[in-house]
Amino acid sequence: VLRGLGALSAEMRPRMGQIVNEIRTELEELIAAKAEELKQAELAHKIASERIDVTMPGRRSVLGGKHPLTVTLDRIKETFMRMGFDIAEGPEVEKDYYNFEALNFPPDHPARDMQDSFYITEEFLLRTHTSPVQVRTMQSGDPNSPVRVIAPGKVYRWDYDATHSPMFHQVEGLVIDKGITFADLKGTLELFIHDIFGDDVRVRFRPSFFPFTEPSAEVDISCVMCNGQGCRVCSGTGWLEILGCGMVHPRVLELSNYDPAQVSGFAFGMGVERIAMLVYGIDDLRLFFENDLRFLRQF
Repeated sequence: VLRGLGALSAEMRPRMGQIVNEIRTELEELIAAKAEELKQAELAHKIASERIDVTMPGRRSVLGGKHPLTVTLDRIKETFMRMGFDIAEGPEVEKDYYNFEALNFPPDHPARDMQDSFYITEEFLLRTHTSPVQVRTMQSGDPNSPVRVIAPGKVYRWDYDATHSPMFHQVEGLVIDKGITFADLKGTLELFIHDIFGDDVRVRFRPSFFPFTEPSAEVDISCVMCNGQGCRVCSGTGWLEILGCGMVHPRVLELSNYDPAQVSGFAFGMGVERIAMLVYGIDDLRLFFENDLRFLRQF
């Protein structure tokens, strides 16, 4: 109709246009009213057809649980926080300087090999330990200022079997102050071990070597599977290695603007998966990362 208005005379065109617009408006109102009527009818039918049976048993919400590694890590952090440690964090993509050079790793050290580390460029790699966080913590404060931190986080190494994973979790600790001795290190770690594994566990320190500590030691505990009697888990020795430690090397202190003549410190590091395997009696580290609910629901 609107297209035909052009064929009308000039006198008829305005009058006819007014009539057409009035009809269109009336039709639109009728259509809108009918649409609303149909909508209300549909809603009324839906309400009438749906019933809530209050006698039906309810459905409980399905609750998740903490991963055993998270439980173990939280427990480790809580133990050290009670001893006055702060928690420090750092980047997982790290500079070679912080990961190796500042920790007294010589250029020809095997850990720098491409087969052991995930290099992104010649300067950057996925950190192989959380020790770089300790270096960053030392360098962020005033020279010779006291430090008491643990550095939990993910680390990456080129290794994968029943006891190794290319990605795993570490907790490393650092204490620096005046007059810190190996006795302080020994007392701190023994307190931690007894809190995690119980007072009956025996602890021993074995001489070892790490580029960033001197002297260095490996820490063993009496086998939690056989109570130190000797079994398959401990290879018949009665002992299980759980962490490494030592007094901070003077060169590491110097590289972070600390004077080894005025302050000293100790450092330690442990794998969270290793601790969790011993606490829960798990013999294959890969179980932690397979997301098998049959396994995870046991914790």
